[in-house]
Amino acid sequence: MERAMERTDDFLERRKHLKHLSEEQLEARFWELTEKLMDPIIKLAETHTTPSIERSVLLRMGFSSLESTAIVQQVLDHGLISKGAGHIVYKIARAKEIEIREAGLKLAEGLLWDQTEILFGKSSEVITGTDTIHHISGEKGAINRAPTRGGRSDG
Repeated sequence: MERAMERTDDFLERRKHLKHLSEEQLEARFWELTEKLMDPIIKLAETHTTPSIERSVLLRMGFSSLESTAIVQQVLDHGLISKGAGHIVYKIARAKEIEIREAGLKLAEGLLWDQTEILFGKSSEVITGTDTIHHISGEKGAINRAPTRGGRSDG
């Protein structure tokens, strides 16, 4: 007959500080520790992106895989990946008062980038919906024509 294995770990010792907690308190402690564990991961996700993520966003906005790839490549070429490709398409469409799809296709073709850089603070000028460009004195508020929706910053 085989003998039962003896538990050699220190579980009973390690659980002493939790022994007095109720089921509800244990659950609350679990979620507290989970949140603490996830905070750096969430912060990383909020501040970092990849071309793959940006293509995925554009796909969900209705662009094809080839169109998304072309837009993301242009975004990378202009050093604006941190602003988010979908955000860029949305903002230039709003500023130019054109459809999102039209804006994305023009960006993929290499058009509208001077105005896009203005919108995202890479220039000291501001674009309006009528294509008139006005020089401003570094006042960031003038760049933001309309409030944005979502988690990305305006500039």
